[in-house]
Amino acid sequence: MRKMMFAAAAAVGVLMIAGAAAAAPACTSQPKSQWLSEAQMKAKIAQMGYTIKVFQVSGSCYEIYGRAKDGKKAEVYFNPVNGSIVRNNEDD
Repeated sequence: MRKMMFAAAAAVGVLMIAGAAAAAPACTSQPKSQWLSEAQMKAKIAQMGYTIKVFQVSGSCYEIYGRAKDGKKAEVYFNPVNGSIVRNNEDD
């Protein structure tokens, strides 16, 4: 019974990871050597008015979880080469 529960939990975990990876947009096809550094990108994001809680690489994007200027929660995907916003999900 425990093996069955563990296998089910592992399968759910794999599906969640696959779903998260599939959800990330394609931000660039440029190699990482062409990307802005994380420090440069964080500075650019701060200039846009975002407060960063989590900063991460997601597929071919830089992704943040944080707050927008207006205080709304934000999940934003950025093109790591030029810093443009590719997808912006804001909530109240």
